[in-house]
Amino acid sequence: MFFHFVLSNFSNTYLLGPAEGGNAVIIDPGVMDLPLLNIIEQNDFYVKHILVTHNHASHVNGIKTLRKIYDADVYSNMELPFKSEYTRIEDGDQLELNSLKVDVINIPGHSPDSMIFKIKNMLFTGDVLLAGEIDHDLTIHQASLLKEKINEKIFVMDDDVLVFPGHGAPSTVKTEKFFNPYLRD
Repeated sequence: MFFHFVLSNFSNTYLLGPAEGGNAVIIDPGVMDLPLLNIIEQNDFYVKHILVTHNHASHVNGIKTLRKIYDADVYSNMELPFKSEYTRIEDGDQLELNSLKVDVINIPGHSPDSMIFKIKNMLFTGDVLLAGEIDHDLTIHQASLLKEKINEKIFVMDDDVLVFPGHGAPSTVKTEKFFNPYLRD
């Protein structure tokens, strides 16, 4: 089961759990609000794992509230901006969270700690790759590094891999490869 939320801070939070309820994984909880809590509870989920694509406020501010409610393990590449226990993840790690196999991929550029997560045919990209764009506020070096790593690590994936960004609408690897104007030469 897969849920996609656009929250009040215009960031996307993703919740993955079994159809019959049980342990769930949440990705980038920028805000922990009542609608998200209702979905978790109505589907009989227990948030067991939290994945962080990068440590910007719009992706982590809901963690403290979530951890007050659920005894969830947090996975991040860097220390969180507030005091909280976490498991450090690195490029190339493979996690098994509940019954989900998660490939951890580091793609610096937007931020040095930017990680993306591949789960089956879904790719959760945080702010590394958005539908039809990349971050516009990068230095020339950061933008060049980001484009290089996207080509090296994302565009080698199957075209039908679904891209779920930290902001905005979903896309596919194929769509971004052929139509993202910021990634063309």
